[in-house]
Amino acid sequence: MGMISKDNRQIKLYYNSETSIGRQILPFVEASEKKVLTIDISTTKVTGTQWLEIADHLKMSISELVNVNHPDFVKNYGNKAMNLNEHDWLKLIETHPIIINYPIVIHGNNFMQIKSPSDLAKYLDKE
Repeated sequence: MGMISKDNRQIKLYYNSETSIGRQILPFVEASEKKVLTIDISTTKVTGTQWLEIADHLKMSISELVNVNHPDFVKNYGNKAMNLNEHDWLKLIETHPIIINYPIVIHGNNFMQIKSPSDLAKYLDKE
């Protein structure tokens, strides 16, 4: 059993209010007819266990959640390929949540990375 609750009547948004994509996605989610729970990762700590569950449902590794080209990542860690283990990637995310690639929407058992407002709009239109 996972730590993240899943509900078909609720949309859960993990986003960073400090990023432009996070600020763009928020109004789309809030306009939904579903109940909405927003988790702003710039102010709310998401546990390593939760990140692991999110990555697992997205069928990704933890490292794939990270934007290694983000200026904060490059500034702190350089732009060379990094050979880190899962625990190290989790620590990077916990320390610098702004390096997460895209907002993540959870609706029931569906986990999606939202790369643009139109991605979310297409999904909500299907609902």
